[in-house]
Amino acid sequence: MSIDKIPDLSAGDLLISEPFLLDENFTRSVVLLCEHNAEGSFGFILNKPSILKLSELVESLSFLDKEVYVGGPVEQNTLHYIYQGDKKLDESINIGPNMWWGGNFDQLVEGLKSKEFDSSDFHFFLGYSGWAPDQLVEELTENTWIVCKDALDEFTLQYTPDELWRKILLNMGGDFKLLANYPLDPRLN
Repeated sequence: MSIDKIPDLSAGDLLISEPFLLDENFTRSVVLLCEHNAEGSFGFILNKPSILKLSELVESLSFLDKEVYVGGPVEQNTLHYIYQGDKKLDESINIGPNMWWGGNFDQLVEGLKSKEFDSSDFHFFLGYSGWAPDQLVEELTENTWIVCKDALDEFTLQYTPDELWRKILLNMGGDFKLLANYPLDPRLN
């Protein structure tokens, strides 16, 4: 893709890895872009579950047996979270329609303990996906990613990790439908 055809990127866009991407960190991944500016880009892989539960990672949330995802290969010793709905936490950053990133952790713990917050609205990640300035644009020119704009909605996070990549491509229609059905290993087809 030529640089003049790259869409303007913004928080809330989804980056879908092209089906031929062999990078084990991003094979068949869907990345929610949380930030994109001159200093770089930042997001979370939405469909890569870790082997850990939240109750195993955070003592103050030991009552919550919730799945944690691998947000990306960078700083996997850090915990991040996004949530859907109205703004619930101070310091949360809006990253799309009714989608928020981060916020006051003590409020989060108290809201989950008291059941004021529905834990199904929250998604937790170890690490993140990050790009240096212009790195993501360069990857887009190499056709590593398919940008899906305005696709983030209340249904996006309801798909299972195994179906999210495929469902988004199917919903994009056209040639993307063909990519959605491309086998993981075409040699086995």
